[in-house]
Amino acid sequence: MYNRLKSLRIQNNLTQKDISKILEISQSLYSIYESGKKPIPISLIYKLAKKYNTSIDFIIGDTNEITPHRNNIN
Repeated sequence: MYNRLKSLRIQNNLTQKDISKILEISQSLYSIYESGKKPIPISLIYKLAKKYNTSIDFIIGDTNEITPHRNNIN
């Protein structure tokens, strides 16, 4: 999961500081999350999934499909 966070950030030409501003946390705390030294809260994973237009499943490694799931509820 942590490698995916870093890869998504780099693919989107963002710095840790950029992401920390989006998440409203310090850059040092985001660095700790991205390195896997501390688990990242699901609320922040959700924000990152929305920012990167992907699914939480992709970020946490449950799927390799980067596109977000569609809501099929009628």
